[in-house]
Amino acid sequence: MHYLKHIPSILLIGSVSTGFAQSKVEEKNTQKPKNVLMILVDDLKPTLGCYGDEVVVSPNIDKLADAGVRFNHAYCNQAVSVASRYNLLTGARSTSTGLYNFGAELRDVYPDAVTLPQFFMQAGYHTEALGKVFHVGHGNLNDEASWSIPHHHDKLIEYVVPESTGRQLTREEAYFENTKMYFPELPPNHKLPRGSAWESPDVLDGAYADARVATKAISRLRELKKKPEQPFFMALGFVRPHLPFSVPKKYWDLYDPAKLPMPQYEKDPENAPAMAIKRGGEIDQFKEIPAGQYVFPDSITRKLIHGYYASVSYMDTQLGRVIDELKRLEMFDNTIIVLWGDHGWHLGDHGYWTKHTNYEEANHIPLLIVAPGVSTPGTSTDQLIETVDIYPTLAELAGLGKPVAPQPIDGLSMVPVLKDTEKKIKDHVYHAFPLGGYLGRAIRTERYRMVEWKKWNDPNDVVYELYDFKTDPLETKNIASEQPEVLAEMKQILARHPEAKRPARR
Repeated sequence: MHYLKHIPSILLIGSVSTGFAQSKVEEKNTQKPKNVLMILVDDLKPTLGCYGDEVVVSPNIDKLADAGVRFNHAYCNQAVSVASRYNLLTGARSTSTGLYNFGAELRDVYPDAVTLPQFFMQAGYHTEALGKVFHVGHGNLNDEASWSIPHHHDKLIEYVVPESTGRQLTREEAYFENTKMYFPELPPNHKLPRGSAWESPDVLDGAYADARVATKAISRLRELKKKPEQPFFMALGFVRPHLPFSVPKKYWDLYDPAKLPMPQYEKDPENAPAMAIKRGGEIDQFKEIPAGQYVFPDSITRKLIHGYYASVSYMDTQLGRVIDELKRLEMFDNTIIVLWGDHGWHLGDHGYWTKHTNYEEANHIPLLIVAPGVSTPGTSTDQLIETVDIYPTLAELAGLGKPVAPQPIDGLSMVPVLKDTEKKIKDHVYHAFPLGGYLGRAIRTERYRMVEWKKWNDPNDVVYELYDFKTDPLETKNIASEQPEVLAEMKQILARHPEAKRPARR
């Protein structure tokens, strides 16, 4: 495999290395190591009971929130799966690495990068991944150097009803299975048929991948229990609520479609620049979606929202099975648990669907951290936090010291906040997204979001967006030209950050 040339030499001699991370453990870690269970959920926005959603059925995640700290203002660093997962697993923002898009691999840019699981591996941890952790698909592969044993992969795009696909390979299946890498003679993906955006057969949970991945995780926890002297770092990735909304009928039946929350504002933000506007994209890959429209008929909008909520409940059930087993095995009290959504999701707001923007709905994520002996159960914080903060936070929680690696470590440990949820240690978060030949770099404070849109090939071509969440929580109007003093303050915050790297190429 191509990745072998990129495995740091210290990893080829065993899981406990003599490199920098191990020396830090010897200096820092004087207590019994804690296990780590990091749960990654695709396309999960804070549509959860613990975040105040009164419609969703998410009892298991809500119970997990009761055991730890809920971050009310958590944000991804880029609202697309491949980049967001690199942000999490490297501790580096996309603007620091140039890893914005599909196709570019981490090891092609930083051959000796030390990922979050590698950092734990070098500290003597057993590391493993199940389900979607690194983004596999669209030309990207898993990073085998991060895991003590081979990654347990399962399907991402999945149907059990023949009518959903017409018994043909669909374009989304081809993207996520990297079909063109293995069968180059096939037509281009965009010429393949579109699959259904939803299905609701009366089948057992195990008909779909998330239940199978949860079952595998339970089996692995039972095996890991047999070696209590060996701490583990398990990354567990659930796919739903990613499209297609393929989940058993009983989860759809949890909801009355007439009572689902519908979009409150379906227009582009007033005065928003052209490069910030989203049209189509991923949502167009499914056959029920009207061609050329971006505000759908209510029947389709309601069906998509129904499917999203049903998918959240299906995923919540599988997550609950794993947490219940962790408790049954008496491992819960010695395990640091993180629940992280890789980015938010537009559910018809602004007439947008899925992610790929710099707006609130695409970037606001759920984040729960259970830190035994450190955090107070059932608490929450308004401290702003971004995905890259998770790497140094977990390192400190496990007693491994401050991570140092060949790639930038952009995050800040949130352990002081876990100890005291009123504490404030940063005044903004930073995220970015490239669109229309421009890179949009965003600063989000408690009250405002500013986006600087700068053209890749002409740095003098710069446009700004500014939104005030106190007066305009739905981001309906860009007020950059009306609030020059606020804009100037936000520019000063952005100036603390280095200029962004250009996109990495394979």
